[in-house]
Amino acid sequence: MKTKKFIFQKVVESIIFNKHLRPVAARQLDNYMFNKFSKDRGFASYEERLKRYQFYSNLLNVAEKNLDKGYYSKTGMKKMIRSMTGSKFVMKAEDKIGKIQIDYKLKYGEYPPGFIVLAPSQRCNLQCTGCYAGSTNRTVSTLPYSVVDRIIGDVHDVFGRKFVVITGGEPFIYKSDGKTLLDIFEKYKDVFFLVYTNGTLITPSIAQRLSELGNVTPAISVEGYEQETDERRGKGVYNKIMKAMENLRKAGVPFGISVTATSKNYELLLTDEFYDYYFEKLGASYMWQFQLMPIGRGKETFDLVVSPEKRVELYKVWERVLTEKKYPMADFWNSGVISNGCIAYGRHNGYIYIDWNGNITPCAFVPYYVDNVYDLYKEDKNLGDAVQSQFMKNGRKWQQNHEKTRKNHLMPCSIRDHYKNFRENIITDKTKPEDKQAAEALKDAIYFQTMVNYDEELAKLTENINEPEYSDLLQEIEI
Repeated sequence: MKTKKFIFQKVVESIIFNKHLRPVAARQLDNYMFNKFSKDRGFASYEERLKRYQFYSNLLNVAEKNLDKGYYSKTGMKKMIRSMTGSKFVMKAEDKIGKIQIDYKLKYGEYPPGFIVLAPSQRCNLQCTGCYAGSTNRTVSTLPYSVVDRIIGDVHDVFGRKFVVITGGEPFIYKSDGKTLLDIFEKYKDVFFLVYTNGTLITPSIAQRLSELGNVTPAISVEGYEQETDERRGKGVYNKIMKAMENLRKAGVPFGISVTATSKNYELLLTDEFYDYYFEKLGASYMWQFQLMPIGRGKETFDLVVSPEKRVELYKVWERVLTEKKYPMADFWNSGVISNGCIAYGRHNGYIYIDWNGNITPCAFVPYYVDNVYDLYKEDKNLGDAVQSQFMKNGRKWQQNHEKTRKNHLMPCSIRDHYKNFRENIITDKTKPEDKQAAEALKDAIYFQTMVNYDEELAKLTENINEPEYSDLLQEIEI
């Protein structure tokens, strides 16, 4: 095991430090990923395995380009790789971290989630239209540093995982007991953090600190170009984002892009130029897309939702971006094929979401909860106990049944794509809404019917989109 891990790290370090050996080492790593994913029995079809491989291969391809351009710090990259290796690719049961996962399975009957998404504060320096966090500069909820520390400790020591996603509010504005999230990043050196941020607070000094830490990648939110971004996020925000990206490139910190697809910007997301701009010109390492999740009764929110027809168009673009443009972009609804469907409810290799009030929800887009971290910790429990609520179990049961049928990979979301089932079979009488809007949604007949109508229309549009089988293609691909 140690020999295999050592060889893996040396191949990766050859990609980072030796420009002449880089193409050969990159090819070896690409071969490794292809062999791994093509044999991954967690994905029943070759088509799923191929797309998953293509995403990770594209990550490698873009990383190699950005290394050549000098956008990555070699020292920072070495630290980043060492924080990531020893986990997903090369972990074995005899490792300490693997033993933690086995102990978890013995206690709870299933393996732990792969990561968490944590929003340590609702506070933000912007007021973006339609933000699910509803952040303002007024007094808002923030988790104490000691609680954030204990949550990350649970991920590391109870789940046996080394990956955490931070969101908000604005993570780089977080402060508690004289500490910031940089203190968390430094304490948990072997945990890799992906941070969703508006980017406006990433100064040269912050970028340099992230480079020194080597275990953090910011995912910066945009809506398109300057006009679209400033329209939703505020005048001048786009230029601040451009400066943040410049700071990150100079410091050598890999960063990504986060974009929410709406009725206002979807046409931009259909163009190759959009992806070329962020990947080729600005040096993004990855891109996440989100479909706006309507919560509450407001008609203006539903007006921003991408229609079923437009969502199908975006799916076809995603396939082209993945296979032809070879960019590592994933849409958390349209790319369900590479995640094996819904990853919420604390499933194995999935996640749970914890908000600024300590509420533990199945997903950042499912604003309902049963457990709260404050109550758990008062009872000397941990996050593993929260994953065992009936609400979470119902969600995992639905996931298993949905994936067994494998009828439609374009409708993976339990709440956005199967709202009627969510209300009838997943939510329980102990489930509580996170806020007033979430509470109103449960009582509003118009909201219910609008969601159901959307799902029915999407089902009709996507049921005949048959994913090609790749059993032969996998044999033919030259690696």
